[in-house]
Amino acid sequence: MSTALVVLDLVGIAAFALSGALVAVRKPLDVFGVLVLAGATGLGGGFLRDLLIGATPPAALMDWRYLLVPFVAGLVAFRFHPVLGRLEREISVFDAAGMGLFSVTGAVKALEYGLEPPAAALLGMVTAIGGGVIRDLLAGRVPVVLREELYAFPALVGASIAVAAVELGLHGVWVLVPGAVIAFGYRMIALRRGWHAPLPPGMDGY
Repeated sequence: MSTALVVLDLVGIAAFALSGALVAVRKPLDVFGVLVLAGATGLGGGFLRDLLIGATPPAALMDWRYLLVPFVAGLVAFRFHPVLGRLEREISVFDAAGMGLFSVTGAVKALEYGLEPPAAALLGMVTAIGGGVIRDLLAGRVPVVLREELYAFPALVGASIAVAAVELGLHGVWVLVPGAVIAFGYRMIALRRGWHAPLPPGMDGY
């Protein structure tokens, strides 16, 4: 499980870092700003997860791969932004992929550190949305999770599925992949169909 968690963690970091770097390019920020936003987006959720469960120092500070992945993703976005910038849908795909992967890895790691299932599922959601919140705040945007788009709920669903799989005694990919895929699919369907959380009565036009 530990190897699978590291692999999916790195893939999730790459996906989030790329989305953060593309947001930075659009602001537009210089190369340092792009790398900072890529790193904050890719590593923010994992930092929050590790600090909350007492896994210190955070994994990103103990393994050079965790720092290399967002650095490379930021450079790729900085160099090839004319091509990547036209791929609006793909940016949403990267973001949803990172969200799905982090939701399950965050939940499973929380279980490994002794959290109860409900708390582990919530921490999986926090892991999934943390990097995106930091990205949007640094970029001067209202975080996606605070707008009406469904974002946190798909992450919670994916994390809950991973927790349930562990509690049922499943191992390996049967724990990690289904929750990540369902969270990713839920998010993409919500974007395509315009699903959103309820707004206060009479505020639909705002």
